[in-house]
Amino acid sequence: MTYCVGIKLDAGLVFLSDSRTNAGVDSIATYRKMIIYEKPGDRFMVLLSAGNLSISQSVREILQVEQLKESEDTPPITIWNAKSMFDATRVLGQAVRHVYDRDAESLKYAGVEFNVSLIFGGQIKGEGMRLFHVYSAGNFIEATAETPYFQIGESKYGKPVLDRVLTPETPLDEAAKCALVSMDSTMKSNLSVGPPLDLVVYEADRFETDKVVCMDINNPYYKMLHNAWGQKLREVFDSLEDPVWDDAHTETPLKVDNGRSKPLKKISRPEERLI
Repeated sequence: MTYCVGIKLDAGLVFLSDSRTNAGVDSIATYRKMIIYEKPGDRFMVLLSAGNLSISQSVREILQVEQLKESEDTPPITIWNAKSMFDATRVLGQAVRHVYDRDAESLKYAGVEFNVSLIFGGQIKGEGMRLFHVYSAGNFIEATAETPYFQIGESKYGKPVLDRVLTPETPLDEAAKCALVSMDSTMKSNLSVGPPLDLVVYEADRFETDKVVCMDINNPYYKMLHNAWGQKLREVFDSLEDPVWDDAHTETPLKVDNGRSKPLKKISRPEERLI
């Protein structure tokens, strides 16, 4: 399995992915889930992938040459000449359908589901930054101010911190920290997600970035974050009061009369008990 997250903010974009794949507890390997498409001064795009590895690798290869033909009178659209991220994502969707048309029937015959999920985001000169989630059918949705991030893969463990921290106004460094905490929480609870981790931070309107890093568990910042997050969580947990049933000695009793009926409770009669 895998875990990837893409975040769109007013200040820029953050992308983070793990590198672990597995086909059972005794078959674990490392494959990069992130690829950067960059033309300095013109466009910057990042693709994250999850799902069947053979499908995602095929999509990545085809995407670099895939063309979207609108009509006989217009030149074909590729990710390298698309005028908008929307058009570039349409090319990606077509690449997914291309692989589906080629491989889906054979995979189905072998008992393998056509399963791929992608996060695609970036900026093309002439428009603002955009972030998309692309599904196995090649269709996609776009991130909004209300939903400024997308996750693919093992998303449930790392979601709470993203929901509590991220807003469009969040600074890039803080968002990168949040993404790493989200990844650390996921790795803590799921062995199918693991290092090395690929992190990219893109500043709006630059059309290139030098904030690219691949880190393992020995990375000094990651080690600090992992240890401090676990310690602070424990400290916050210990600072919370234990539940108290009697309201005589606390302002926050657990048991209060809220007018709601109680859970069903069956009391057996003595003659009904088994001897």
